[in-house]
Amino acid sequence: MFKSSSKLDEGLDAIIEDGAADAAPAPEAPTPAPELARTPEPEPARETAPEPAPPLPEPEPTPIAEGPVAAPTPLPAATPATEPEPAAKPGLFGRLLGRSSEPKRALDDDMLEQLEELLIASDMGVDIALRVTANMAEGRYGKMLSATEIKELLASEITRVMEPVARPLPIYPKTPQVVLVVGVNGSGKTTTIGKLSSQFRAAGKKVVIAAGDTFRAAAVEQLQVWGDRAGVPVLTAPEGSDPAALAYDAMVKAEADGADLLMIDTAGRLQNRADLMEELAKIVRVIRKKDPDAPHNTLLVLDATTGQNALRQVELFGQMADVSGLVMTKLDGTAKGGVLVALADKFGLPIHAIGVGEQIDDLQPFDPEEFADALVGLDRS
Repeated sequence: MFKSSSKLDEGLDAIIEDGAADAAPAPEAPTPAPELARTPEPEPARETAPEPAPPLPEPEPTPIAEGPVAAPTPLPAATPATEPEPAAKPGLFGRLLGRSSEPKRALDDDMLEQLEELLIASDMGVDIALRVTANMAEGRYGKMLSATEIKELLASEITRVMEPVARPLPIYPKTPQVVLVVGVNGSGKTTTIGKLSSQFRAAGKKVVIAAGDTFRAAAVEQLQVWGDRAGVPVLTAPEGSDPAALAYDAMVKAEADGADLLMIDTAGRLQNRADLMEELAKIVRVIRKKDPDAPHNTLLVLDATTGQNALRQVELFGQMADVSGLVMTKLDGTAKGGVLVALADKFGLPIHAIGVGEQIDDLQPFDPEEFADALVGLDRS
């Protein structure tokens, strides 16, 4: 789905390797053989000069027999030195019984503390880090665990947190369904709108896009490019126009054209700019004059690389625009993504999709198990 968090993946391996090295027993010194009682040796006898041996008779020459000469007897071939056999690899039963060459470490207080610090550094937050490690230790405290076993436990706990929020964007029978897309500058709102529009159109829905970022001409042009790729019309207004008025006009146009969905883009705004956040609240108020239930969905697009700042964004955008769901972008590359776990735990908002690239089909449904495996670097193949 996306590349794993190198920081979390490598950190888990390092925790096990360091602990396994520390816990390895020192090689035992050879035990000296017990000394036996010495028996007094007899004194050597005095050497006497040997008598000279009588001279041996000279051997008579052997006559050479006529005929073919016998071939010399070959010497026996030298036996090659026996090489030591390599250590046997663990077989099937060894693997089934858990005997492998992968280093292991006892799940003790020191290891749990290291795991907590690693999860906090990966943007999961203190609360979720403490709860996840406590669940991992339950029934396993003191047991020897490998890095793979730790990753499996951690992925299971993360999946448990993420499963309740993994829900696709709901489609309602009433048309046009108004989807307001909000977020800070550079979070990926425009590309997300283009990708969602392409998916809905492929599913047989008639989609209209409203270019609500009327302050930047480049933003309107970018959205028109994505609209062309998706085969979806884009409604625009002159630069500097009131975005709330454009949103209202787009609703009228979408209703007249029989559109199933209206995707409204908004200008990127920082959550600490009160004036811009108030402008977003105005768009919502004007939309509701046309349809009291609109917007039917308010999607907050978050950049996975922003870390803990995403928590503050969800809080403030939720106050101004009543956020109903999340889309997390930039989960490709080396993005950490751990903050998504903290968001799910704290707010419980549905996560409709994740962005894993720049192509039009690089917006995928959120799969909690795949996300958890990738986050901890667990390869189940």
